[in-house]
Amino acid sequence: MTRRKKTIDFNAPLRHPDHPRPVTRRQFIAQGFMTGAATIVGGGVFSLFANPREAFAALSGDLQPLTQSCGISVQGAGKIPFICFDLAGGANMVGSNVLGGRQGGQLDFISTQGYSRQGLPGDMIPPAINPLTGQEYIDDRLGLRFHADSAFMRGITERLTPGVDAFVNGALIPARSENDTGNNPHNPMYGINRAGADGSLLTLIGSRPTDSGGNSLAPAAMINPEVRPTKVDRPTDVTGLVDTGQLVGLLGQEDAVAVMESIYRISDRKLTQVSTGLNSIDPNTGITRDEVIKDLVRCGYLRSADIADRFGDPSTLNPALDPDIVGANGIFSAEEFNADPEFRKTASVMKLVMNGFAGAGCITMGGYDYHGGRRALGEVRDLRAGRCMGACLEYAARLGVPLMLYVFSDGSLSSNGVIDNSEQGRGKGEWTSDNQSTAASFILVYNPNGRAQLLGATPEQQERHRQIGWFRPDGSVETASSPAANNVNLLAEMVVLNYMALHGEQGNFTNLFPNHGLGGPSLRDSLTAFAPIVNGTISG
Repeated sequence: MTRRKKTIDFNAPLRHPDHPRPVTRRQFIAQGFMTGAATIVGGGVFSLFANPREAFAALSGDLQPLTQSCGISVQGAGKIPFICFDLAGGANMVGSNVLGGRQGGQLDFISTQGYSRQGLPGDMIPPAINPLTGQEYIDDRLGLRFHADSAFMRGITERLTPGVDAFVNGALIPARSENDTGNNPHNPMYGINRAGADGSLLTLIGSRPTDSGGNSLAPAAMINPEVRPTKVDRPTDVTGLVDTGQLVGLLGQEDAVAVMESIYRISDRKLTQVSTGLNSIDPNTGITRDEVIKDLVRCGYLRSADIADRFGDPSTLNPALDPDIVGANGIFSAEEFNADPEFRKTASVMKLVMNGFAGAGCITMGGYDYHGGRRALGEVRDLRAGRCMGACLEYAARLGVPLMLYVFSDGSLSSNGVIDNSEQGRGKGEWTSDNQSTAASFILVYNPNGRAQLLGATPEQQERHRQIGWFRPDGSVETASSPAANNVNLLAEMVVLNYMALHGEQGNFTNLFPNHGLGGPSLRDSLTAFAPIVNGTISG
């Protein structure tokens, strides 16, 4: 009798003999028994319709000037959208994906043994010549240099339309973090919110009811209990954020808005003719209680009209109905969108963030504790993560808005040099063990006005801003190379500093974070990658 060959399911949960049976939420996510979901930090930046740089409000002309006095936000805080990817379990970041070098930057190559530790055989190290292309194994299309066969890079570029890569740049931060623990304070979203990101619908939204909303913790000093995350991890969570009532369904959006506007005008006329009898005057403001109550009533009617105006069309919020996201010309085909929850999760986050409903979000993806098996497993999962990263960059390009993308993981891993020559293994080293010493995080910035410029007056100086810190020749992080190299709290602070620097607001960092650990102005300048791409806030 013949025996059927067992097929490999690259999406199956990871069962490591050297790991205990998963019992915590973090362990389930890291080993892929549970999918990580998405988190969103509130902060809208632009308008809420197809072109976020154009004002969306279609309320009648006599009512539009009243929206500000009623506290109705139409463009949020005007900050750059921020999305981070939390790859739970200890994903590979450097060598086989982003290139990490010594003190001179990414192209100051480490040793062959160091690259082997990072999963690359001697004939695939960056300076080696690829016999198929005649070029080195270096891909610099995104500014930040990736290995030419990086699964992240293949996934990212698969989703980009031609020419978008020329508007992207990036930076690498070599930094250790503990393996297989949810105690790494990686998540910078509270800090991003403190830096000004705020939106028209939400402040913080998360996949789980945790303080960070993601897999890794948020730094304790950044947490603001008032903006604790609310769960969002699928399109139905997004569409459930706003209820426009039954009137829109009965009359249609345009007629419903007109009715609500009429109700406002009638109520306003009535209110001018009556008195509540509460005529005592506040000594601090000189305003009577009668005026306060009438303003509350007026604004309530105006908010109802505004909600119907902005959200009465289901496609306004629903990523599945956005032709730029799903469909024949969308970033995802309908088939793959319906088949893969990671794509639906990514679509939900980027829809909210880049259309101004939220200013920042964190997409947690599970199953990145992929050591102890064939290299193919890690390659497939990295490829899917890259596709989700690329989808965010492509959507920003389609909307014409900037984006800061940040990718991190709890710990990392290493190879012992054994090669996986399977089709998906691609002739690279198998991942055999956790190894926090090879960890790193990276930033990608999309700027619709042209590639973000690295700081530094010379190419040599610019390379030291492209890679903030460095690796030793053996492929491990040099822990003295930056404040963040061996301190995850300071890594989160560094990410927020770079976010503020994109707005030209890094000078306000010490006011917002008075107890930070990033040293004086000259040191902070050395920890900043890019010159500003916007001046303070983004306007229409």
